[in-house]
Amino acid sequence: MTEPSSTLRPHGLLTGVVASPVTRILALLALCSAYIQGPLTKIFDFPGAIAEMNHFGLHPAAVFAVVVIVFELTASAMVVSGFLRWAGALALAGFTLLATFIALRFWEMAPGMDRMMATNAFFEHLGLAGAFVIVAAIDLTKGTGK
Repeated sequence: MTEPSSTLRPHGLLTGVVASPVTRILALLALCSAYIQGPLTKIFDFPGAIAEMNHFGLHPAAVFAVVVIVFELTASAMVVSGFLRWAGALALAGFTLLATFIALRFWEMAPGMDRMMATNAFFEHLGLAGAFVIVAAIDLTKGTGK
């Protein structure tokens, strides 16, 4: 007897495209894009990176900026390359949650457009962290039948 959902799964071209190695790499790059673009922006505007750390009360700002740059690029490389993908994904999930609670405290903002935008960004970041947890779970359970 087959699962009811198995009869609803697409086959053929769609499955081939979605499940292809190229699509997987592109999807992982998309998932990590903010963690690749952000550090590159910080590298090319290091005074801006220091200002960002100061804005969030992280001191010494230059040290935090360098640590964030190295962390984001390293964890992204792990996720995209597959080398300890689960560890990189969980690290980015934790980082995303921490950064979200530092940077997007919408509950402290006055009602209005800025609060609404921060609220949306907060929950988008929760979803992003969840996606990284799913990537880690898939990597940890591949080949185990779970």
